[in-house]
Amino acid sequence: MKKIENTFAVTGFVGKDASIHEFTTSSVARFSLAISRTEKNGDETSRTSAFINIEAWRKNENTSSFERLTKGTMLTVEGYFKPEEWNSEDGVKHNRVVFVATKFYEPVEKEETPAPKAETPKKKGK
Repeated sequence: MKKIENTFAVTGFVGKDASIHEFTTSSVARFSLAISRTEKNGDETSRTSAFINIEAWRKNENTSSFERLTKGTMLTVEGYFKPEEWNSEDGVKHNRVVFVATKFYEPVEKEETPAPKAETPKKKGK
């Protein structure tokens, strides 16, 4: 049976400076990432954008990477989805999916791939 991975990788811009909370042995940085996608429908092209909320956990001695979580920074974020459920004080059940970042780094620029060459028909030999 094929193993199903619970992972994501996305590139976007940090929406605002991260909110960092320190605990006894670890810290969490919560930040939004602006992502977008260009979609083409016939001759019409449109751009769809959204913000996703991300959290990154680190041991307190390893929080220096949080320094790059500032508004406007372009990052590639890799991680996993963590479902959460809770009941509010009035008994209403809530749930959400948290994007947990395990890595974030400056995106690697892709080289543009050259357009494929048109194949010339080969002559059949006799």
